[in-house]
Amino acid sequence: MPWSPVNTFEFWNRRLHYYIGLYLLFFVWLFALTGLLLNHPAWKFAEFWPTRRQAAFERQIARPPAAPDLTQAKNILAQLGLTGEIEWTSARADARRLDFRASRPGHIFEIKTDFDRERATVERIDLNTWGVMHILHTFTGVRAGDSRNQRDWMLTSMWVWSMDAVAIGLMTMVFGSYYMWWRLRRERAWGLVALISGWMACWLFVVGLRLLE
Repeated sequence: MPWSPVNTFEFWNRRLHYYIGLYLLFFVWLFALTGLLLNHPAWKFAEFWPTRRQAAFERQIARPPAAPDLTQAKNILAQLGLTGEIEWTSARADARRLDFRASRPGHIFEIKTDFDRERATVERIDLNTWGVMHILHTFTGVRAGDSRNQRDWMLTSMWVWSMDAVAIGLMTMVFGSYYMWWRLRRERAWGLVALISGWMACWLFVVGLRLLE
Protein backbone atom coordinates (compact mmCIF):
# COMPACT_ATOMS: atom_id res chain seq x y z
CA MET A 1 0.00 0.00 0.00
CA PRO A 2 1.58 3.31 -1.07
CA TRP A 3 2.16 5.83 1.65
CA SER A 4 -0.26 8.75 1.94
CA PRO A 5 -1.76 10.69 4.85
CA VAL A 6 -5.11 8.94 4.31
CA ASN A 7 -3.57 5.46 4.24
CA THR A 8 -1.52 6.23 7.36
CA PHE A 9 -4.59 7.50 9.18
CA GLU A 10 -6.61 4.41 8.24
CA PHE A 11 -3.77 2.11 9.28
CA TRP A 12 -3.52 3.63 12.77
CA ASN A 13 -7.27 4.11 13.11
CA ARG A 14 -7.83 0.36 12.66
CA ARG A 15 -5.08 -0.59 15.08
CA LEU A 16 -6.17 1.89 17.70
CA HIS A 17 -9.63 0.41 17.38
CA TYR A 18 -8.24 -3.07 18.11
CA TYR A 19 -5.97 -2.23 21.01
CA ILE A 20 -8.11 0.42 22.69
CA GLY A 21 -11.05 -1.98 22.42
CA LEU A 22 -9.05 -4.74 24.12
CA TYR A 23 -7.97 -2.35 26.91
CA LEU A 24 -11.53 -1.12 27.43
CA LEU A 25 -13.20 -4.52 27.22
CA PHE A 26 -13.44 -5.38 30.91
CA PHE A 27 -13.93 -1.77 32.03
CA VAL A 28 -16.92 -1.45 29.69
CA TRP A 29 -18.35 -4.75 30.91
CA LEU A 30 -17.86 -3.60 34.51
CA PHE A 31 -19.66 -0.32 33.94
CA ALA A 32 -22.41 -1.96 31.89
CA LEU A 33 -23.07 -4.52 34.62
CA THR A 34 -22.92 -2.04 37.50
CA GLY A 35 -25.15 0.32 35.52
CA LEU A 36 -27.76 -2.43 35.33
CA LEU A 37 -27.42 -3.02 39.07
CA LEU A 38 -27.90 0.70 39.79
CA ASN A 39 -30.98 0.77 37.55
CA HIS A 40 -32.47 -2.30 39.24
CA PRO A 41 -31.68 -2.12 42.98
CA ALA A 42 -34.47 -4.62 43.76
CA TRP A 43 -32.61 -7.52 42.14
CA LYS A 44 -32.12 -9.88 45.06
CA PHE A 45 -29.04 -11.68 43.76
CA ALA A 46 -27.05 -8.42 43.74
CA GLU A 47 -27.97 -7.16 47.21
CA PHE A 48 -24.92 -6.13 49.19
CA TRP A 49 -25.97 -3.80 52.00
CA PRO A 50 -28.32 -6.21 53.83
CA THR A 51 -25.60 -8.89 53.66
CA ARG A 52 -22.80 -6.66 54.93
CA ARG A 53 -20.62 -7.85 57.78
CA GLN A 54 -19.95 -5.49 60.68
CA ALA A 55 -17.41 -5.59 63.46
CA ALA A 56 -16.06 -3.16 66.03
CA PHE A 57 -12.79 -3.04 67.91
CA GLU A 58 -10.73 -0.66 70.01
CA ARG A 59 -6.99 -0.16 69.75
CA GLN A 60 -4.29 1.68 71.62
CA ILE A 61 -2.69 4.48 69.57
CA ALA A 62 0.01 7.05 70.16
CA ARG A 63 -1.17 10.64 70.05
CA PRO A 64 -0.16 11.96 66.62
CA PRO A 65 2.07 15.04 66.47
CA ALA A 66 0.43 18.44 66.05
CA ALA A 67 -0.35 18.75 62.34
CA PRO A 68 -3.24 19.38 59.93
CA ASP A 69 -6.21 17.02 60.27
CA LEU A 70 -5.32 15.03 57.14
CA THR A 71 -1.77 14.38 58.33
CA GLN A 72 -3.03 13.23 61.73
CA ALA A 73 -5.64 10.99 60.09
CA LYS A 74 -2.96 9.34 57.94
CA ASN A 75 -0.83 8.83 61.04
CA ILE A 76 -3.73 7.11 62.80
CA LEU A 77 -4.46 4.89 59.80
CA ALA A 78 -0.82 3.83 59.69
CA GLN A 79 -0.91 2.94 63.39
CA LEU A 80 -4.06 0.89 62.85
CA GLY A 81 -2.65 -0.82 59.76
CA LEU A 82 -5.52 0.42 57.59
CA THR A 83 -5.64 2.06 54.16
CA GLY A 84 -8.33 3.87 52.22
CA GLU A 85 -9.71 7.17 51.03
CA ILE A 86 -10.14 9.51 54.00
CA GLU A 87 -13.53 11.20 54.30
CA TRP A 88 -14.52 13.84 56.81
CA THR A 89 -17.93 13.03 58.19
CA SER A 90 -18.27 16.10 60.43
CA ALA A 91 -16.47 19.31 61.33
CA ARG A 92 -13.83 18.92 64.02
CA ALA A 93 -14.95 20.66 67.19
CA ASP A 94 -12.46 19.27 69.72
CA ALA A 95 -8.69 19.15 69.21
CA ARG A 96 -8.53 16.17 71.57
CA ARG A 97 -10.63 14.04 69.19
CA LEU A 98 -10.47 13.21 65.51
CA ASP A 99 -13.32 11.33 63.88
CA PHE A 100 -13.28 10.34 60.21
CA ARG A 101 -14.07 7.58 57.74
CA ALA A 102 -11.61 5.62 55.63
CA SER A 103 -13.14 3.71 52.74
CA ARG A 104 -12.07 1.61 49.84
CA PRO A 105 -14.19 -0.61 47.57
CA GLY A 106 -15.56 -3.37 49.76
CA HIS A 107 -14.53 -1.92 53.13
CA ILE A 108 -15.63 1.05 55.23
CA PHE A 109 -13.93 2.05 58.49
CA GLU A 110 -15.58 4.53 60.86
CA ILE A 111 -12.81 5.75 63.15
CA LYS A 112 -13.26 7.71 66.36
CA THR A 113 -10.22 8.70 68.39
CA ASP A 114 -9.64 10.01 71.88
CA PHE A 115 -6.18 11.55 72.14
CA ASP A 116 -6.32 11.93 75.93
CA ARG A 117 -6.97 8.20 76.36
CA GLU A 118 -4.81 7.36 73.33
CA ARG A 119 -7.51 5.02 72.07
CA ALA A 120 -9.19 4.57 68.71
CA THR A 121 -12.56 2.89 68.20
CA VAL A 122 -13.09 1.38 64.76
CA GLU A 123 -16.36 0.19 63.26
CA ARG A 124 -15.65 -1.94 60.20
CA ILE A 125 -18.13 -2.76 57.43
CA ASP A 126 -17.27 -5.38 54.80
CA LEU A 127 -19.26 -5.66 51.57
CA ASN A 128 -19.53 -8.57 49.15
CA THR A 129 -18.37 -8.57 45.51
CA TRP A 130 -21.59 -6.91 44.33
CA GLY A 131 -20.93 -4.10 46.79
CA VAL A 132 -17.40 -3.64 45.45
CA MET A 133 -18.70 -3.42 41.86
CA HIS A 134 -21.45 -1.00 42.90
CA ILE A 135 -19.00 1.33 44.62
CA LEU A 136 -16.52 1.25 41.74
CA HIS A 137 -19.17 2.73 39.46
CA THR A 138 -19.20 5.97 41.46
CA PHE A 139 -15.88 5.84 43.35
CA THR A 140 -14.03 9.13 42.75
CA GLY A 141 -12.86 10.30 46.19
CA VAL A 142 -14.50 13.72 45.82
CA ARG A 143 -17.99 15.14 45.94
CA ALA A 144 -19.38 18.19 44.20
CA GLY A 145 -19.66 21.18 46.53
CA ASP A 146 -17.53 19.54 49.23
CA SER A 147 -14.15 21.26 49.24
CA ARG A 148 -12.95 19.56 52.42
CA ASN A 149 -12.83 16.06 50.97
CA GLN A 150 -10.05 15.65 48.41
CA ARG A 151 -8.35 12.59 46.95
CA ASP A 152 -5.67 11.50 49.39
CA TRP A 153 -5.22 7.79 48.58
CA MET A 154 -2.97 6.85 45.66
CA LEU A 155 -5.22 4.01 44.49
CA THR A 156 -8.13 6.44 44.22
CA SER A 157 -6.09 8.61 41.88
CA MET A 158 -5.01 5.55 39.88
CA TRP A 159 -8.65 4.50 39.50
CA VAL A 160 -9.61 8.01 38.36
CA TRP A 161 -6.76 8.04 35.82
CA SER A 162 -7.97 4.69 34.50
CA MET A 163 -11.48 6.07 34.12
CA ASP A 164 -10.08 9.10 32.28
CA ALA A 165 -8.32 6.67 29.94
CA VAL A 166 -11.61 4.80 29.42
CA ALA A 167 -13.44 8.03 28.57
CA ILE A 168 -10.73 9.21 26.15
CA GLY A 169 -10.47 5.75 24.62
CA LEU A 170 -14.21 5.52 24.02
CA MET A 171 -14.26 8.97 22.39
CA THR A 172 -11.33 7.95 20.17
CA MET A 173 -13.11 4.76 19.12
CA VAL A 174 -16.37 6.60 18.43
CA PHE A 175 -14.74 9.17 16.15
CA GLY A 176 -12.76 6.43 14.44
CA SER A 177 -15.98 4.48 13.94
CA TYR A 178 -17.60 7.48 12.26
CA TYR A 179 -14.77 7.56 9.75
CA MET A 180 -14.89 3.82 9.05
CA TRP A 181 -18.66 3.95 8.63
CA TRP A 182 -18.40 6.84 6.18
CA ARG A 183 -15.87 4.91 4.11
CA LEU A 184 -18.35 2.01 3.66
CA ARG A 185 -20.59 3.56 1.03
CA ARG A 186 -23.08 0.69 1.02
CA GLU A 187 -23.64 1.07 4.76
CA ARG A 188 -24.12 4.82 4.86
CA ALA A 189 -27.93 4.78 4.77
CA TRP A 190 -28.40 2.35 7.67
CA GLY A 191 -25.52 3.94 9.51
CA LEU A 192 -27.19 7.32 9.17
CA VAL A 193 -30.42 5.87 10.58
CA ALA A 194 -28.52 4.51 13.60
CA LEU A 195 -26.64 7.79 14.06
CA ILE A 196 -29.79 9.93 13.96
CA SER A 197 -31.67 7.54 16.24
CA GLY A 198 -28.91 7.64 18.83
CA TRP A 199 -28.62 11.42 18.58
CA MET A 200 -32.37 11.86 19.08
CA ALA A 201 -32.45 9.52 22.08
CA CYS A 202 -29.53 11.35 23.67
CA TRP A 203 -31.09 14.75 22.89
CA LEU A 204 -34.34 13.66 24.56
CA PHE A 205 -32.66 12.96 27.89
CA VAL A 206 -30.00 15.68 27.85
CA VAL A 207 -32.03 18.56 26.44
CA GLY A 208 -35.61 17.53 25.74
CA LEU A 209 -36.61 16.71 29.32
CA ARG A 210 -35.56 20.22 30.40
CA LEU A 211 -38.10 21.68 27.99
CA LEU A 212 -41.04 19.82 29.53
CA GLU A 213 -43.17 21.78 31.98
